[in-house]
Amino acid sequence: MATKSKTSGSASTLERRGLTDEQLVGILRTMLMHRRLEGRGFELNRQGKIPFASAGEGHEAVQAGAAMAFERGKDILVPYYRDLGLDIGIGLSPLEVLLSLFARVADHSGGRQFPHHYASKKLGLYSISSVLAAQLPHAVGAAYALKYRKETGRAVLATVGDGATSEGEWHESMNFAAIHKLPIVFLCENNEWAISTPLAKQMANPNIYERAEGYGMPGVQINGFDPIACYAAVKEAMDRARTGGGPTFIEAKCYRFLAHTTDDDDRTYRSREEVAERRKQDPVPTFERLLVEHGVLTAEGLEDLKRSVLAEANEATDRAESMPYPAPHDLYTNVYADSYQPWR
Repeated sequence: MATKSKTSGSASTLERRGLTDEQLVGILRTMLMHRRLEGRGFELNRQGKIPFASAGEGHEAVQAGAAMAFERGKDILVPYYRDLGLDIGIGLSPLEVLLSLFARVADHSGGRQFPHHYASKKLGLYSISSVLAAQLPHAVGAAYALKYRKETGRAVLATVGDGATSEGEWHESMNFAAIHKLPIVFLCENNEWAISTPLAKQMANPNIYERAEGYGMPGVQINGFDPIACYAAVKEAMDRARTGGGPTFIEAKCYRFLAHTTDDDDRTYRSREEVAERRKQDPVPTFERLLVEHGVLTAEGLEDLKRSVLAEANEATDRAESMPYPAPHDLYTNVYADSYQPWR
């Protein structure tokens, strides 16, 4: 049955949902690093040092909260291209992020993958395609493999934006997962824009979570600006999946503050006034205030945390930029199995 979830924190209350001070600070650090590294991507692009970067400002709470519910070494993450915060939240380092942006040979993909398309076998982080929803059949396949092998205590977390829910792969994957009661959680980060297409021109019913009932799985809608609510919803769904309860669909309502990518000019399809109004809901300063007001962090501790994040991001940038590019003669390696070269 489709349900709505309440927020977990406000200026006067802090519902921990079982989270310790250390975990709450960890969520905030992920949010801060997410914003810092995405800002760095835009800076490097404007400096002419990298060709492209995407943006997820406004998604920090969704991703940091969901990452805290992910069990490292067990679960599988199949993200989409706006999931930098989720990727670093499950263990991807700032250096690995910068190696990808700079396309250096030490990158996991050898400097060949599109920016923000990370992969790590060690972390259970699947590589993805830029094509909307194309990663979902792979995610469902991984979940089917877990069930086929009778592996309990593990689940797949697959994420999409609201635009991907209009694609056939989304519908097929939701249906297949429900029929086979697979250990998977579908997390939709609904930022109200499919690139330049507003939600109202994508669907008549703006509550995407209500579709889940039609597939025979629970659907939940949460405040995507509240990291604790996001953690609680994803944890409950992942625990359910890990113990044989089947799939869940979660819709996290958030907003994209920046343009789609460095190649996009969002002034052509939305006003600065609209963005400024939505900025009042910015989850990063809101969560900072919440933790300070409730004594989880002191004001001095918050500043120390910010300095630490900046220092780590700066070090990662300098290290990655100093590393070599892939050699030209490596262009055709890792393309075909067993180095097969059909043109010879």
